[in-house]
Amino acid sequence: MLNGINLNMFGKRDPKQYGTITLDEINARLGTLAQELGAEMEYFQTNSEGEMCERIHQGYQDGVDAVLINAGAWTHYSYGIRDALAILTCPIIELHMSNIHAREAFRHVSVFAEIAKGQICGFGVDSYLLALRAAVSSVSAAKAA
Repeated sequence: MLNGINLNMFGKRDPKQYGTITLDEINARLGTLAQELGAEMEYFQTNSEGEMCERIHQGYQDGVDAVLINAGAWTHYSYGIRDALAILTCPIIELHMSNIHAREAFRHVSVFAEIAKGQICGFGVDSYLLALRAAVSSVSAAKAA
């Protein structure tokens, strides 16, 4: 689970858009669901674009089964993170707490969309949980094929 720029401020940042849940609380809910689904989770958050790329590279080296990413504002302009994600051979699930398509025009574009398996947005913390379910389903389907 990769969380990008400013997402460490969940719970404090714009409660109308993001609610009052913190990133630690989101990670705890993901951990509970992962355990129920028999999945193993790792969590990473950074406000540094270079650190995010390095963590994606590490995921490639480690052979992760899937990547969930809420890159925050980087979604709309970071070709560096997009190129790092494109190295991966596993499913990438893009997610957002808010409905990016119902917000400012610049948020309607995702530079990750072409390489992501799918995008889930607008469901608050449930976007994270739905993304985890989608990732587990994608990995299971690939292993069964």
